[in-house]
Order: sequence, then structure tokens, then C-alpha cells
Amino acid sequence: MHEVNLNGFDLNLLPPLEALLRRRNVTLAAADTGMSQPAMSRALGRLRTIFDDPLLLRGAKGLVLTPKALEVSITLRPALEQLKLVFHAPDFDPKTAQRTIRFASSDLHNTLIFPTLLRNLSDQAPGLDISCEPYGPDLISRMAGGDIDFAFALETSPLPTGAQSLYLAQDELALVMRRNHPLATHDWTLSDYGEVPHILIRLLNDGVNDLDALLAVQGIKRRTLWSTPHFLAALAAVSATDAVTTLSRAFATRFADQFDLILHRPPIDNPSLGIVLVMAKARDHDPLMAWVADQVKRAAIEVYAVSGRR
Repeated sequence: MHEVNLNGFDLNLLPPLEALLRRRNVTLAAADTGMSQPAMSRALGRLRTIFDDPLLLRGAKGLVLTPKALEVSITLRPALEQLKLVFHAPDFDPKTAQRTIRFASSDLHNTLIFPTLLRNLSDQAPGLDISCEPYGPDLISRMAGGDIDFAFALETSPLPTGAQSLYLAQDELALVMRRNHPLATHDWTLSDYGEVPHILIRLLNDGVNDLDALLAVQGIKRRTLWSTPHFLAALAAVSATDAVTTLSRAFATRFADQFDLILHRPPIDNPSLGIVLVMAKARDHDPLMAWVADQVKRAAIEVYAVSGRR
């Protein structure tokens, strides 16, 4: 992209640009911005000239962003939010807020945190709608582009550029198996991990697992009977097989009686899990988002305090 002189740049093109990059559809982008479809097509033509890039290309399932467009989308929406604050910083009242808040979360967070969070929000911010979406390899770009507002992560997870985290609560790993498992009363060591089948949780489908890395250092390789992004399914599978799984103690404790499971401390030095909420730094300047993040923390503190007493 060649250098743009802002004195001659038509700032009215920014809303159409944001809508086009978010919707990836000229008709829907036009509807979002109150423009006619021909006017949006003309705006796209002007933007292509300014950026010296097609921005949107035909793909197998519709229009797709070019690399340049993806790069622009990462910075555009936060920049527009900051620009709005220059002209108007509205008074914030959660009771009158009307917005959909989107989280990247697993069934673990949906089960443990969201019932309490939704109860609190229904009283304090009845106009908020909450959407929970699965993790995926495009999570970082979805958050940067504003399609995801928050994501749950571990304290040890590296933060992407432009993101920040809020510490929520402390959990820990538990080695989980059915109550009558052949090794239920066994004093487990790391080498035992190579002797039994395992159910793995994979949220990003990237094959990355910290425990496997630790086992590899010891020359231990475990057999994966099944991998799934669903924590509850992992517990159900463990209850019906001789496989074991290593996951959140708070979550496993919640369902231990239902699935007739027992929990052991895994044979690793530090089984603790710090739970954090990740969001774009630009969200810190949005009073609603800051308030929602605080409500998530309050709910997590309440839930994990109860889990820790079980």
C-alpha cells in the first residue's frame, strides 16, 4: 500500500471498509452501513485503488480476504472504536446496554462459569446477549478482527500481539479414571502414562500438548485412544473404558459421582492451572467490555471457590 495523505482521504470510506472486511459480502455490508449495493460496490472500487489491492476475492464459498485485507482488519476495528471515543464517550449503564458479547470457550467454561455469569447478567444487564463459540486455528485473527470479544485461556498460554489477560481463578490438573479401573489404587508415576490408553482434550486441533512434551523429555510416549474438544465427552469415555484422562480438577469433580470416577494427583511437579480471560487491549477502553470482564472474574471466583471446597 502506498502512503496515504489523510488530508485528502475520505474518512467516510472507513465504515464501508470495516463492514466489507467483517461481512465479506457487498450486499450485507451495504445493509449494515445503510448504503445501496451500487454505492457499496463503488466504495469497494475506491478502496481497492487506495490500498492497491483487491481486498476481497472470489473463493469456493464466497468472497475471501486477501492477505492485505486480513492485515488491515486486525487494526481497523479497534482503531474505529478509539476514533468514536474522540467524538463521544457515552455514559455507561449496564442496565441499558444492548450488545452481543462473543466468547471463545469450551464446554468446561460453559458448564462451570456461564450459569453463574448469566444469572448475574440477567439481573444487571438484561439487554446483553451472550454467544459462546468454539476455539479454532483462526482464533487470533478472529479476536483481532473483533469477531470474538473474549477467550478463556491458561495463564501459561502466550498472548498474541495486541492482547491482554485478566486472571480469573486457580484450578489444577487431575488424573481421572473410572472407579474400578485396574490401576485405580496404583501409586502413579510418569512411566505409567505410557502403559494405558488416554483420552486427550484438543481445543485448537494443533496437536500441541504440554503434558506430552513433558513425557517426551522422559522418553515416554502415551497412546491416544481418542481426542476430542469436549471435556464432558472425555469423562464419559473414561467412565466406559480403561482409558484415563488428565484435565481440570474442578470440572472432573463436578461430574465424578455422575460418571463414577476417581481423581488422582498427576505425577508432575506442578499441576496448577491459572485460568485467565484474554481480550484485545483496545477493549480496555470500552466501558461495557471492561465491565463484562469484571463480571466474568466475579463469576469465576464464586464458582472456583465452591469447587475448591469439594
